[in-house]
Amino acid sequence: MLMPKKVKYRKMQKGRMKGRSPRGSSINFGDYALQATQCGWVTTRQIEAARIAITRFVKRTGKVWIRVFPDKPITKKPAETRMGKGKGAPEDWVVVIRPGRILYEMEGVAEDRAKEAFRLASQKLPIATRFISRGKGHEG
Repeated sequence: MLMPKKVKYRKMQKGRMKGRSPRGSSINFGDYALQATQCGWVTTRQIEAARIAITRFVKRTGKVWIRVFPDKPITKKPAETRMGKGKGAPEDWVVVIRPGRILYEMEGVAEDRAKEAFRLASQKLPIATRFISRGKGHEG
């Protein structure tokens, strides 16, 4: 699973998800990409599950880039614990996704294969996404 080696602070506040992604919204590495169309948190397990779905479908041909990294700690209090007594212990890592953010990129495969691979990957993610390609702008 993806997670930072070291962080300055163990716990982080929730924050607010509004507006478009300030960066990471253009295709930089591959020919095709999976772009987020709504806000949300994506966990390490979801990132990995989508990556596995992509690589299995394209049978490890071509190259895949993961353009997101989970650097936000999410805390949870144990089950059946009374209110109070401070914030819970860090449980998982997430990445905050805003609309326009590129999640995965791919090259070295045919467009229809890439589109189907990204469709399978998007089913593993909790946010709505769309397929875009470098040459023609974006497709719905």
